[in-house]
Amino acid sequence: MAKSRVLGELFQFLRQEKKYWLVPIVIVFALFGLLIVFSQTSAVAPFIYTLF
Repeated sequence: MAKSRVLGELFQFLRQEKKYWLVPIVIVFALFGLLIVFSQTSAVAPFIYTLF
């Protein structure tokens, strides 16, 4: 199953069930996941760790 299909189904479910309050939570989790992935493989990792 493609990742874009999973995301599409998730947002379709949220729209259909009127769970709009979950959208900011999903976005924050996605941003934290991207931060973790990019902090492990980049030269700016020491600077990101100082934020926490």
